[in-house]
This record gives sequence, structure tokens and C-alpha cells, in this order.
Amino acid sequence: MALYALGDLHLALGAADKPMDVFGGKWTGYMEKLQENLSILRQEDTLVIVGDFCWALGLSEAEADFRFLSQFPGRKLFVKGNHDYWWNTAAKFERFCQEGGFADMHLLHNNCHFYGDIALCGTRGWFFEEEQGGSHDEKVFRRELIRLETSLKAAGEMEKYCFLHYPPRYRGYVCDEILALLKQYRVSLCCYGHLHGDSHKLAMEGLYDGTDFRLVAADFVNFQPVCLVP
Repeated sequence: MALYALGDLHLALGAADKPMDVFGGKWTGYMEKLQENLSILRQEDTLVIVGDFCWALGLSEAEADFRFLSQFPGRKLFVKGNHDYWWNTAAKFERFCQEGGFADMHLLHNNCHFYGDIALCGTRGWFFEEEQGGSHDEKVFRRELIRLETSLKAAGEMEKYCFLHYPPRYRGYVCDEILALLKQYRVSLCCYGHLHGDSHKLAMEGLYDGTDFRLVAADFVNFQPVCLVP
């Protein structure tokens, strides 16, 4: 049994005008890389996808992308990313998975899931690029804080791993409110995505204020799921 994390797959099987190969570099042949690297998953494993799973504009358009992922065994948990336009309510997502035969796929949103003695918590998070007119969209930001704390509270006293799409800290920026929650609830590990290409050099990994931070964006880890617990 193993726990993995990977972000920013940006699948485009249902949105053919969005293949990431056009960016070249590490993205060249990325579907073939995912096909090979995801084959390590076993039925007893858990994979957390930290946002930007695919480009689809709705669940029906996303079906081909979920069907691609469903060929690999194990439980999959999804955090919302800024490009996950397919995202819908938990009830609609569960119905979509039941009708499509996508077993053991779940949203990590206003809740937490468990991997042995570890609670898996998370939400999208917040990023300065989301600011409108140079100031925080306070309503959206506060909602993300509430969602994160709801997830962390649901974990009780268990060890907590947190999965965010947006990095709560990187060179030149920190989200003090999210970092405060990670410290308050004694989060051991925080995985995040969103940073691509030249932005990789802005990532801040390693231990900070009691939490180990890791960037797991697909192009940063060469499309290889990052093993958190072997």
C-alpha cells in the first residue's frame, strides 16, 4: 500500500484543442509519460491529484480524461485547480462516477479522507494571480480558508497531510493565513502544484515552521507520481 501525489496533469482527451505538447520541452509526449509512470499504481494505493486534472469544461467533456485515469488501479482523490472547469458538486460527481464506472474516485473538498493513520486534507488555496483590481477577492479567499479549516478539523487528532493546488509560499510571496492554519493544526506535509516552467525556480521546498513542503506539479517531477508513503 502506497500514497502518491501528482498535480497539473492537464489532460485534454475531451478538449482536443488544449494538448500541452504545444509547449514543448518536458511536455513533449506527456501522455506517453503518464501512461508509463501511472502504471506503478496498485489496487491498494492512493493517488492525490492536486488540481488541474484536465481542461474539460464540464463532466461530460471530462469523461475521456477520467476513463484514461480509470485504467490505472487504486483510489484517486481530486483537489480543485484553477483550470478544473469540469468541477461540480460532490453529489453530481459521485453520480457521474457511478454512471461511468469510475470506481473509487472522490473529491477532496470540504472533507478529509484517510490513508491508514494519516488524514488527507486539502482545498484549492489562494494565489495572488487571483486578485481582482489589485486587491484580494475577499469572499473567495475567506471561503478557501473555511474549506481548508473544515478539512483539517475533520481529521481530528490524526497526523495530517495537506494537499493544495496553489503554493502557500514561494519566493516573493506567502499566504500568511493558510500558513497559520497549517501550523495551528500541526500539518506534517503540504504538497502543492500550479508552478510550471520557469516558475519552478520560485518553489520553496523542505521543512518550514513544522511542515514539509513539496512541489508535485507534473512537469516538475517528470510526470512521475511522487511517493509520500511507500
